[in-house]
Amino acid sequence: MVIPKALQPGDTIGVVAPSDAIEEKDYTYIQASSKLFEDLGYNIKIGKNAYSKTWGFTASATEKAEDLNNMFADKDVKAIFCVKGGENSNTVFEYLDYDIIKNNPKILCGFSDSTYVTNMITEKTGLVTFSGPTFKSLTSWETDYSFKESVKRFINKDLTLGIPSDEYFTINSGIAQGKLIGGNLSILSKMICGKYSLDFTNKILFIEELGFETTPTVISSILYYMKQNEVFEKISGLWIGNYEHPTNFSLEKIVLDILGTADFPIIKSNNFGHIDKKTVIPIGTLAEINTQKSTKIALLEDCVL
Repeated sequence: MVIPKALQPGDTIGVVAPSDAIEEKDYTYIQASSKLFEDLGYNIKIGKNAYSKTWGFTASATEKAEDLNNMFADKDVKAIFCVKGGENSNTVFEYLDYDIIKNNPKILCGFSDSTYVTNMITEKTGLVTFSGPTFKSLTSWETDYSFKESVKRFINKDLTLGIPSDEYFTINSGIAQGKLIGGNLSILSKMICGKYSLDFTNKILFIEELGFETTPTVISSILYYMKQNEVFEKISGLWIGNYEHPTNFSLEKIVLDILGTADFPIIKSNNFGHIDKKTVIPIGTLAEINTQKSTKIALLEDCVL
């Protein structure tokens, strides 16, 4: 495991766009997010290709990878945020310089489509990455929950997941340990097989999904695909995050309908996903689910130094 260093005043935070490019409608939020960190004494550096639309709808795969590689190689940059979600960040896989990344460990954070990049970098290098807010989402939601969680994790080195008022529910009782892996369910389902697949063995898997784009039928199909490829035979525990759909079908109900009686603990909370609350979850860090406790999941080792 490779652990990045915490942020110190004067450090530079890099912003890259491995998914959709920055557009005019994003400027206000990016400026607001920049000001939050600048007021704390940090500098912001935007990747040179973050605005590019070489392919007409986004930057090319090599441009996106170039920004990531350059940010990791830049000695002044100590943390990297994916600027926003969207599509196709998996296009960078074959162009990333995993040696540069491993030899220059630093914080990397994003969610949604960024699930591709964070999990693959952890898989290939052992670097602890983070499922948390994108740079835009630090200020594009209604509260400062996500920004406070980022400060807590990346600056204060706090290991607490979420805040005391966050509720956790037991779906299947038990105690389990494992390194964390996960993020957006639709993205994870495309990282099960093939050259750029993830190892789910003895991991605690955390999942969330965007409800208005992904129907319960699609969720069921994805989870069956994961079951058919033995993902649920490999993991040690499951942590379910936010999924809101107009039909009121819950993600945990669909999971149980498919799994039946699971032999690992399953918990539910609403403090990560496509919602205001985005606690910062380290990927590659050892954690424990214990359904006997009120906060049913805890980190067992440092995720920043």
